[in-house]
Amino acid sequence: MEQGNTTADRLAALKISIARIGRPAKTTAAALPFGLPVVDGHLPDSGLVLGALHEVAGGGPAVENGAAAVLLIGGILARLPGQVLWVLEQPDLFAPALDAVGLPADRVVYAEAGKAATVLLTMEEGLRHAGLAGVVGELSGRLTVTASRRLQLAAEQSGVTCIVLRRSRRFDDTLLSEPTAAVTRWRVTALPSPRLLAHAPETPGLTRPRWRLDLVRCRGAEPAFWIVEASDATGHLGVPANLGDRSVTAPAERRHAAAG
Repeated sequence: MEQGNTTADRLAALKISIARIGRPAKTTAAALPFGLPVVDGHLPDSGLVLGALHEVAGGGPAVENGAAAVLLIGGILARLPGQVLWVLEQPDLFAPALDAVGLPADRVVYAEAGKAATVLLTMEEGLRHAGLAGVVGELSGRLTVTASRRLQLAAEQSGVTCIVLRRSRRFDDTLLSEPTAAVTRWRVTALPSPRLLAHAPETPGLTRPRWRLDLVRCRGAEPAFWIVEASDATGHLGVPANLGDRSVTAPAERRHAAAG
């Protein structure tokens, strides 16, 4: 679509594009497990609730943290059947990276919104189409309670999973901690990869990247964090080998007790 098109023109074109999408067999599961018992066991529904609104943000302004957030979302939606609507505020997404976590280009419909208000309008329109696996919106700035409630309601009605990718150039951006109607809020932080050669610790490793996955807020569960291996080619997270024989989570109450 040309940049001169109005928002109404863009939404009309989007409706036509989505209408051409076939409707896959929808999963009857209430939640999508992460596949890691330590994470799924902490969540009230043993996984990420489907047909609901979720928020994901990078754990700081560094590019690698933003990329980790994108790959987490891509890996989640790669494991759901159907097409994905990905709404961009800025056309700077490196699409081949999604292919690396199991979400190929032919499964993604991209919509360039240009500004935050149009991102929200486009997401809400996409959520009306039950044939989609999910709707993702990249959003800088504020996500109000009213706007998030509209997204949550639309997701509940259609059964389409909605994820807002919160973008910020600040580590301590207060907008990311304001209340919303999202069922869960996550932060993803890229960690240094482990060294590959024990006898040459100065040599960087070429092993699977690691993330710190923070559950910042969740209805029915305490905040927690886990050290995980990044999404693989099938969209699944992993547990680092040196953490496989013990818990990688630190519930909030345990951390507070240790601090005390």
